[in-house]
Amino acid sequence: MTNAVAWFLDRHVDEGRGQSPAFVDLHRSVTYEQLARTSARVAGGLAAADVGRERRLAMLMLDTVDFPAVFWGALRAGVVPIPINTLLPAEQVAYILQDSRAEALVVSAPLLPALRHVLARLDALKLVLVASMDGSPAAGLKGNERDFGGFVAQALPAAIAVEASDDEVAFWLYSSGSTGAPKGVKHVHASLKATADTYADQVLGITRDDVCFSAAKLFFAYGLGNAMTFPMHVGACAALLPDRPTPDSVMATMQRHKPTMFFGVPTLYAAMLANPALTRGAGSPRLRRCVSAGEALPEHVGLRWNEAVGVHILDGIGSTEMLHIFVSNQPGKIRYGSSGIAVPGYELRIVDEHDRDVADGETGELLVNGPSAAEGYWNQRAKSRRTFQGEWTRTGDKYLRDAEGFYRYQGRADDMFKVSGIWVSPFEVEAALVSHDAVQEAAVIGREDADGLVKPMAFVVLKGGGIAGEKLVAELQAHVKASAGPWKYPRWIEVVEDLPKTATGKIQRFRLRERFASHT
Repeated sequence: MTNAVAWFLDRHVDEGRGQSPAFVDLHRSVTYEQLARTSARVAGGLAAADVGRERRLAMLMLDTVDFPAVFWGALRAGVVPIPINTLLPAEQVAYILQDSRAEALVVSAPLLPALRHVLARLDALKLVLVASMDGSPAAGLKGNERDFGGFVAQALPAAIAVEASDDEVAFWLYSSGSTGAPKGVKHVHASLKATADTYADQVLGITRDDVCFSAAKLFFAYGLGNAMTFPMHVGACAALLPDRPTPDSVMATMQRHKPTMFFGVPTLYAAMLANPALTRGAGSPRLRRCVSAGEALPEHVGLRWNEAVGVHILDGIGSTEMLHIFVSNQPGKIRYGSSGIAVPGYELRIVDEHDRDVADGETGELLVNGPSAAEGYWNQRAKSRRTFQGEWTRTGDKYLRDAEGFYRYQGRADDMFKVSGIWVSPFEVEAALVSHDAVQEAAVIGREDADGLVKPMAFVVLKGGGIAGEKLVAELQAHVKASAGPWKYPRWIEVVEDLPKTATGKIQRFRLRERFASHT
């Protein structure tokens, strides 16, 4: 294989699929041929701006048809694109730009005003391209800012894509920061096709006739596969939503584009179930696949979704380090409350603190071996050595494998705690809490009692924004005792308006620990 752009884009044009729709957003749509032409101009423009091979280009972009043009244009030029979480505050964006030494930035126009004050202090950044939402010229530009549309229109297209080996670094993704500062994860060209050959082909069963819609955004690994790599693998189309994925905006998109595949996160599925407008197919009569990742899916959410919508949710687990999902429920092999089984092409181990394999039913750290593993972290050698150990990648997730061979999530390694000498999984307590009719979401941490012993503490979001009185607290505690075990019930329950999460929907329990510590 050469440059990944050859497989995912140029091949479709060469084989006569150039007029097939590739992407559609709220304002525009592009065919594969149009996307190939635009990406060639992006590549040519970067070369003319002296953003050369192996240099970095940051992408702070909302989900529009410009995103794939920039991503594939960078790969075509040998430039390394770095999609950035659009929900990050300006200082964290500046951290990533500084850490990566990005020489160019493409930013969606609505995101620029909040960013300007930090861009001026970045010495390496020499080119800022501003992309409007509808393709019209960006207004109010200052300093070294240039209109993205004009930049593309004036550029001479690159004649060919640069040659690249399977093992050459193609792009970076910054980890979501569920346990601390984000790290730059370096992925090679072959990783993109590896996730398509495994998960997209063998779990989703994706075809050219499918239409994909991912509420999870393109800027992180899960969304990048769902809405770009997978449909482009087979020449299918993806619908893009630049706005925040609320239940209303998601169902409106489902009604507008009639996708066959929908990708969400547990929080969104739960919120959609609470919306009275939810109907069969969630607005799309063509819907045949629903997928969840980012955080383990509570069993009752999966069961209720299938009952209400008529389509099972394939829950799975992936990571930025592995690029996409490597453990998943699969059509005909679904166990709600579990993450499923190994995706074909991946091997799994569960090990104890001495890296010895544990027996079924015992909890340990999940390790994965597969073709999409990252090369390592940027400028973090010690962390790279701890995470990427030979052919195996440490996930930092605690799992057990049940008697049927399904993998059940127990929590992050640093979220687990012992009660009365027995390991407690925050996720197990959270799942029990959210199975109660009054609870929308829950997060659980360990807290010391007056005797210095660790016990569960719960933070809950109630449906309808209610208040937890003593009666409801007692009811929730009894519910957890009956559902999860008498020693696991939360000794303290605090009602909150929302829970801190990463952009992928993962609960940041360390933020709750920090919040609680600051009030004690």
